[in-house]
Amino acid sequence: MDWRAEVARPFYLATGHTPLGLRRRRHIAGRGREVTALHDEILDLTDTERTGHEGSDADAVLLAALDAARTGRMHDIVRTIQAEQDRIIRSTHRGVLVVEGGPGTGKTAVALHRAAYLLYAHRELLAKRGVLIVGPGPAFLGYIGGVLPALGETGVLLATPGELFPGVHATGTDRPGAAAVKGRAGMAEVLARVVADRQCLPETVPAGTGEEYDTVPEPALEIDHDGYGTLFLDRTMAHGARDRARATGLPHNQARPSFAFPIIDALTAQLADRLGADPYGGPNLLGPDDVAQLGKEIAMSPAVHAAIDALWPSLTPQQLLTDFLAEPTHLPPHEAGLIRRAPSARPDWTPADVPLLDEAAELLGEDDTARRAAEERAWARRVAYAQGVLDLAQGSESYEFEDEENEFLTVHDVVNAEQLAERHEESDHRSTAQRAAADRTWAFGHVIVDEAQELSEMAWRVLMRRCPTRSMTLVGDPAQTAEEAGCGSWERILSPYVGERWELVRLGVNYRTPAEIMEVAAAVLRELDPGFRPPSSVRSTGVRPWARAAGDPAGALARAVEAERPAEGRLAVIAPRPLHAGLAAVLPGVREGAEPDLAQDVVLLDPRQAKGLEFDTVIVVEPADFQPSDLYVALTRATQSLGVLHSPGRLPAGLHGLGPDGSV
Repeated sequence: MDWRAEVARPFYLATGHTPLGLRRRRHIAGRGREVTALHDEILDLTDTERTGHEGSDADAVLLAALDAARTGRMHDIVRTIQAEQDRIIRSTHRGVLVVEGGPGTGKTAVALHRAAYLLYAHRELLAKRGVLIVGPGPAFLGYIGGVLPALGETGVLLATPGELFPGVHATGTDRPGAAAVKGRAGMAEVLARVVADRQCLPETVPAGTGEEYDTVPEPALEIDHDGYGTLFLDRTMAHGARDRARATGLPHNQARPSFAFPIIDALTAQLADRLGADPYGGPNLLGPDDVAQLGKEIAMSPAVHAAIDALWPSLTPQQLLTDFLAEPTHLPPHEAGLIRRAPSARPDWTPADVPLLDEAAELLGEDDTARRAAEERAWARRVAYAQGVLDLAQGSESYEFEDEENEFLTVHDVVNAEQLAERHEESDHRSTAQRAAADRTWAFGHVIVDEAQELSEMAWRVLMRRCPTRSMTLVGDPAQTAEEAGCGSWERILSPYVGERWELVRLGVNYRTPAEIMEVAAAVLRELDPGFRPPSSVRSTGVRPWARAAGDPAGALARAVEAERPAEGRLAVIAPRPLHAGLAAVLPGVREGAEPDLAQDVVLLDPRQAKGLEFDTVIVVEPADFQPSDLYVALTRATQSLGVLHSPGRLPAGLHGLGPDGSV
């Protein structure tokens, strides 16, 4: 049966105290099609039947799964779902559910299985709208990418925060402090003012009054209209058109026609007054048809269009943001200096730029007049073609008895040209995830965010636009907040959007990190917060972490990797990014600067890349170069053993108790 079905739920919740009608819980282990082990947990203590597969340790299956060597890819946890996890996975909460837990508590696995459960329980809605899963980086998405397909679900879009704007893949890096400035909620208002600045009024006073003006002119744009002399788009004319366009409440590009039409009408009236003026003071000599013809000429004039573009240009989000970053306005000088960036034809966008691009797209909108006109022309061509087909079909019918009443239906009686064109219109065969990835305005049925504490206020504006129903599962750990722009506090993240209409649940059991390693990692944060309480580890390996001083980090690392490399499983080296080039040279199969392949036996990462990942063995290099939250992340990635390499005299206070061989 499907593990998500309600009838399967007792398998995960039953205990000896509350068996829920079960006699025993059987776990079957296998390799391929071969059964390698059976394990029975007795739940009905009155049941005297014995099969020889009963185990005295009720957690044996769980512990075996936790001790298994890592493969570089996350697997489903269906066979080891714990009761606290099951309650979260099947939660009926329809709004925002926040799952908080320290390292190794299974937050990510719970979130992915909740996605699978929701797709099962609300198939009709979510299959149509899809589910968006946002993870901290490409390595993480590669790590979790096989979980949902293994659970039978493929209608899910996985993306990093830097991939949430179609057509942009943010690979650039911000200077220190820049991401924090870009991530503030106030940037939305700054960009709104930047757009308003592009809705200009004329600033240039015409060179001379000429015959066109009988008073001193106000600032105006001079428009050389072929054959008719110079027209003047003055400040009063532009101000009235701008007020009218802004009053529509439409985004900038969509409001542009409301600015252009009054300008064209005013210039037409100006030209009509000039050409049709009666020298004796009588009424205008031009008739309505003449004025209409002048209006058409004005509307088609390249010079008029250039003048309108100068005052109300059609803009793209990329163009607007490139111009803004080249000269940041409406910001204090020190903040402007942090984000200022020289313009480029092919900008190297950063993840912090993506929410700004999305905000710009909201403010600008898309002037779809040309697109709709093209679609109408294409539709007219399809209808005309369909009509031709129908006419040919009609012409092929027998008219032997055309003078007699024909009792048979003809093709025209069955279908008309519009219906035939609709039937043969090309279908969109892309999956839900593919269509959602290409559509910035797509509204997802549910959104899951991993490491949610790291996202900026501007990034949350993007995600809330992607999910108007506010159906979300957020997982994270405020203690691991590392990004300068990260919100950290759940209340700070959610209050602007849902008030108090959200639910917080906590996972307190660490399934990944052995107690010996967790004790060391917790000591790092206790240096800042003596009251810090880490999640409780369910297992102990008896192997304490070690720390060794090394004058030659690369050489010491090569020796440590050779000694610590597990026979099965994966080893991760977590080091500051500036050291990667030198360290990669001594690591087998590792290329510096490349996105890590987690299927390799040895991988090299920095702490931000390591978020959400796990390895059998971890070696942390130069921990003094990490901020506390990053070091906490690095130290809690190991499932079996942990080592630390550091320069002499450069060991953080929380690690001082470690010996070179794991001794205290």
